[in-house]
Amino acid sequence: MFFSFEGIDGSGKSTQARLLAGALRQRGFEVVEVREPGGTDLGERVRTLLLDTEAEIRPRSELLLFSAARAQLVDAVVAPALNKGSVVIADRFFDSSTAYQGFGRGMAGKDWMRDLHAFATDGISPVRTYLVDLPPQIAADRRQDRAADRMERADIDFYTRVRAGYLRLAQEDAGRFTTLDGAETLEVLHTQILRDALSVLNRRS
Repeated sequence: MFFSFEGIDGSGKSTQARLLAGALRQRGFEVVEVREPGGTDLGERVRTLLLDTEAEIRPRSELLLFSAARAQLVDAVVAPALNKGSVVIADRFFDSSTAYQGFGRGMAGKDWMRDLHAFATDGISPVRTYLVDLPPQIAADRRQDRAADRMERADIDFYTRVRAGYLRLAQEDAGRFTTLDGAETLEVLHTQILRDALSVLNRRS
């Protein structure tokens, strides 16, 4: 079973992904946690490059680097874990590229982007995607206590486009997405997510 978490930087999605993984392990599930980009040696090297504040990376190159890291992650970690019957929890997956590079960088609506995602993932898709939604200014305020990486240095207008992209994706694929109010407390969000995830797992077992 494959769950993914999405949201703009500072939304709290990473925390919720970790909380869900811990809660499912306590209930006896075998859980594999992954993040994008990362999770493999290649992926972590790509991550370092993509987040380097001194790197000059054009939008198409950025998209292809994310896709390369994703393909490696799927082949080396995600697919083997799913084949073993493990629960995979991903902190970002292909929806991030659609939101960030597609809507944020102005490449939305390109037919080839969907084909690229399908190729990079070998057709693997989450059964449930949790979108932790938060207004860009609130997310930016949350990020103030940490050093900004290359992606996080983008302006509010960029994050406004990314957020709009996420909300559009959630509307278009309502059967897969669950949209949550990122302004809620950690505990409230975790309770909502865990309840839904357990329901999905029970239906599919």
